[in-house]
Amino acid sequence: MVDYSKWKDIEISDDEDETHPNIDTPSLFRWRHQARVERMEERKREKEEFEQKKSETFRKISETKRKIAETDPSSPNLESLKKALSELEKTEKEILKKEEELRKKEKQTPWNVDTISAPGFTKTVINTKPARSSDENLTEEEKEAKMKKFIKENEKLLKQFGMLRKYDDSKKFLLDHNQLVCEETANYLVIWCINLEMEEKHNLMEHVAHQTICMQYILELSKQLDVDPRACVSSFFSKIQLAEKTYKDSFDDELEQFKSRIKKRAAEKIQEAIREQEEEERKARLGPGGLDPVEVYEELPDELKKCFDAQDVPMLQETIAKMPEQEAVYYMKRCVDAGLWVPQKKDEEGEGRMKEKVEEPSGTTSVTDDVD
Repeated sequence: MVDYSKWKDIEISDDEDETHPNIDTPSLFRWRHQARVERMEERKREKEEFEQKKSETFRKISETKRKIAETDPSSPNLESLKKALSELEKTEKEILKKEEELRKKEKQTPWNVDTISAPGFTKTVINTKPARSSDENLTEEEKEAKMKKFIKENEKLLKQFGMLRKYDDSKKFLLDHNQLVCEETANYLVIWCINLEMEEKHNLMEHVAHQTICMQYILELSKQLDVDPRACVSSFFSKIQLAEKTYKDSFDDELEQFKSRIKKRAAEKIQEAIREQEEEERKARLGPGGLDPVEVYEELPDELKKCFDAQDVPMLQETIAKMPEQEAVYYMKRCVDAGLWVPQKKDEEGEGRMKEKVEEPSGTTSVTDDVD
């Protein structure tokens, strides 16, 4: 059977037929209609404020949980974060309770001429297929190739966007070049920030970092709404320009954290580059036996070091002769493997020769005298 109960309580104000003869009927209807519209606007405003508070609370809970997961167990900030999370979870319970009350209140609100029907053929269609879905099945090599192609085609535009300073300019630029609203742009800007920091262009890095966070917020908004990120450009810039203090503070906090991560990563990459350069230099120095002449020289006894420093072959021969045979053989073999001594093939007279060769200029010099 059909439930007709929902039709019982319909609020009628401006379509009644019977009024007192001394009352101006049109004025009465207008007053009733205005009062009802004001009540509807108040309920709408209350609902919007509630939804905003709910969204902000859920965001803070998610962010606090992430910070707790990233914080070292021995950190003094861990307890304060847990306490903050506990308070937020209490607020969450209150919000869910309030949501249920609003739902009941809305259900009990009588229908009226403004809410009893809605246009049946008016709708707005937005492409709800996220632009990133096509990347899900790509291999790492295919993603890398796609990224390189994207940068090659758009690098000039990417740099222009990174240098913009006003929200309105950024909004217009992305609307005019909507192919930039994607993960590849965010990745390019992150890499650019790291390179700028490594080049000690700190102020420029901080500016590009701001544009990076704007792009990441747009992409995050598209994930939450499950729509193409290009459809979120206007929404984001409108929201950030008219944002309340909590939203703006959240944006600024995320920006500061991002800049800190950039500085840390840039320092790490500099150290990695130094280590790689040192390793390349070490490999270039290796002797025929695979030993580093610098390391071998540092391990030599002081009396042998003096021979190399003075470039005195007779002194070296005399020092070797005074050393125990096993020790002398050990050090001489290491010198040969490091390239400090290069054994020569026997000449025509059948005499054996050995040539000293010190490759590292720091602390040692090259000796080209032949040793019989």
